[in-house]
Amino acid sequence: MSKQENIADDDIITWWGLVIEGYLATQERLMSEIAEKFGLQPAPFDILLRLVRSPGHRMQMTRLATEAALTSGGFTKVADRMVKADLIRREPCETDRRVTYAVLTEHGLAVAAAARRTGADNLRRTVLTPLGSEQAAALAEAMRTLRETNGTRSTVS
Repeated sequence: MSKQENIADDDIITWWGLVIEGYLATQERLMSEIAEKFGLQPAPFDILLRLVRSPGHRMQMTRLATEAALTSGGFTKVADRMVKADLIRREPCETDRRVTYAVLTEHGLAVAAAARRTGADNLRRTVLTPLGSEQAAALAEAMRTLRETNGTRSTVS
């Protein structure tokens, strides 16, 4: 019998449940603070973080939608709201008419930078403090392994 087969069904289901519950509780605390301070929901916050970390603070809209795990229609609605809030602008590609970029505006860059700092401070309190740096790094590596093994829509490092 392999090591995987020695784990009882209830134990492995419980382990996975704890992963999900821990993620949801931590994400709720993070997003509550982000919503309170910046008025951002999870999707626009995720998009701002991806753009602030991208070269030139811009990314092809189709790639951004895929990485943010949004449908084309869902992404369009979020992007429309972000344009209206002056967080991003749409920029056509100079060499390919089929490509449009989402680009942070000056206001969007300021909001993204402040929200990223707030998010990082929150994660230091809610993840790093209770786990310590070794366990936090091990958790991140474990989740990277699961992402790579089970397929991903994201390319965040």
